[in-house]
Parts: sequence; structure tokens; C-alpha cells
Amino acid sequence: MKTNAARILDKLNVSYELLEYDVDPHDLDAENTAKKLGLDAKQVFKTLVAKGDRHGVCFAVIPANTHLNLKQLARLSGDRKVNVVLLKDVQPLTGYIRGGVTVLGSKKSFPAYVDATIQRFEKIAVSAGMRGRMLFLTPAAYIDAIQGTLGAIAEPKPDDPLSEH
Repeated sequence: MKTNAARILDKLNVSYELLEYDVDPHDLDAENTAKKLGLDAKQVFKTLVAKGDRHGVCFAVIPANTHLNLKQLARLSGDRKVNVVLLKDVQPLTGYIRGGVTVLGSKKSFPAYVDATIQRFEKIAVSAGMRGRMLFLTPAAYIDAIQGTLGAIAEPKPDDPLSEH
């Protein structure tokens, strides 16, 4: 079943694969999604929604095994301060629910900032806009499709200080 995000890529003539995995609504962790897909967590990217004090809402696309560095995102977006949007506000802003958020086909168009480590891979996986579906495509095609801005916006999770993301 194609999602709106997949249809957008079709219109842009972007080559991709649609990957499917079993969803546990009580465990939407992106690292577990990577395991289910048989992919390295570093090449599965989760999409977070944030809001800056100057420029408003934006997307942050980071590897599954990392946390968002709010200071770096603020610097990259031209904001003084950025916070992650409350979960209850994500669907009204984007039209997507947790575990299915993607930049492609969002209810409103917001700037997208992508962690630069995305360039390390031949292909990456991002949400296709619904739980249980991921898009598998080249980083360049994804960045072009979302008109993303690259930067160092991810950091290792606190419980994994030696992890190189």
C-alpha cells in the first residue's frame, strides 16, 4: 500500500523501495524499527518536530540511535532556542502520528534539517508516513525531495557516551 509520501516521491521521479515491518504500538522506538528491518540503526532516520523562538516549526531528521542536539539545531535554523514539540501537538501540525512522522506530505510545509551523517550511507530509511512503512532511498534523493539543510544536529544518547553516530 502506497502512502502519500511514496506518491510524492513518484511525482518527483525519485527511485525508492517501500519497506514494511510489524508494528508494536507500545514500542515505537526507532532503533527497534531498524532491527525489524535488518538495518543498522545509524542508517534509519527518525523525524522529530521542533519549534524555534524566531523561525517557528521545523523538522529534524536524525539517526535512530541518537538524540537531537537542540543547541546545534538552533544554530543551524537561525533560532536562539529550539524545543521539541509536545507529542499532542505533532499530529495537528503535521497530520502524522508518532512512529509515522515524515517531512514528505506534511499537512504544512516546514523547513527540514538533516543530520550530516546521512551522507555516510548508500541508502537510508525514513518513515513513509505511517507506522509499519519505511522509504528506502539514497540520501541525496531524500535531501533533494525535502529540500533539507544538512548539519551536525545529532548526538549520542546519554546512555551510550562512546557511541559514534
